[in-house]
Amino acid sequence: MKKQDDMSAVPRAKLAAQMQIVIVTGLSGAGKSSALHAFEDIGFHAVDNLPLTMVEALVDDQSLAADSKPIAIGVDSRTLHFSPDLFVEVQQSLRARSNMRLHVLFMDASDDVLTQRFSETRRPHPLGERQLLRAAIKQERDLMTVVREHIDGILDTSSRTAAETRRIVRRRFAKEADDLIVTFMSFGFAHGAPRDADIVLDVRFLRNPHYVPELKPQTGRDDAVSNYVRADDAFTPFVDKVQDLLKFLMPRYQSEGKAYLTIAFGCTGGQHRSVATAEAVAGQMAVDGLAVNLYHRELAGSV
Repeated sequence: MKKQDDMSAVPRAKLAAQMQIVIVTGLSGAGKSSALHAFEDIGFHAVDNLPLTMVEALVDDQSLAADSKPIAIGVDSRTLHFSPDLFVEVQQSLRARSNMRLHVLFMDASDDVLTQRFSETRRPHPLGERQLLRAAIKQERDLMTVVREHIDGILDTSSRTAAETRRIVRRRFAKEADDLIVTFMSFGFAHGAPRDADIVLDVRFLRNPHYVPELKPQTGRDDAVSNYVRADDAFTPFVDKVQDLLKFLMPRYQSEGKAYLTIAFGCTGGQHRSVATAEAVAGQMAVDGLAVNLYHRELAGSV
């Protein structure tokens, strides 16, 4: 991902005066509509499928500028006159404006999930004319390769419902733009590593409650499992080092204008060690005054 704008020297007062623009793009079926609904929920003007040739005219509209509300614009391969080169040209033009603050959010999901979603809804893929669904998905993914080089953040919805996607967007963008929102995620490597994590840490070196019969049906949220994982001699030194790393990195991410950061802890199944570790690190960072979110990918109803 390329970061086009350097926010390191921008004072907070100037940030507040800038118009916030979010372009929501990505693959068809990955949740762009759900994301735009979430932006509406938190007070954005939301516009979907606006032709790229009209984006700059929209943000220049004086009536929109007058009410100072941020704007979220949905753009993907279905958009009239869409082309990757034109997308790059438009986003570079917006980034160059001193009175605007642009964030490009890319919605993604695995090919298997996208195939399942289109099959279940029986909606045609926008590029699906005269070709198989998987071929259309691949064509669109190839088409969006150039776009992905110019994004600021990615949201992978492969394992998330539409409601979960909306909640994540609201949490990430409802805060002031110069606050870094940190999400601590747990997951299981058996189900694949999260593609939208900024930092992935493997905690499979910790002793595994899965092999203790009375602990196996529980999760890292339960005291018995948490205490078992914490009793590992490596647990406390690891958590301390993670906290030191984050305290070192976060001011630097903030100086580059990063709005949110996702740290993922992975174990085999995503039920025990990763959950306990994410809970421990998030809890301590919250005590230190950090705005944090918790998301346990493999646990139902965890968002």
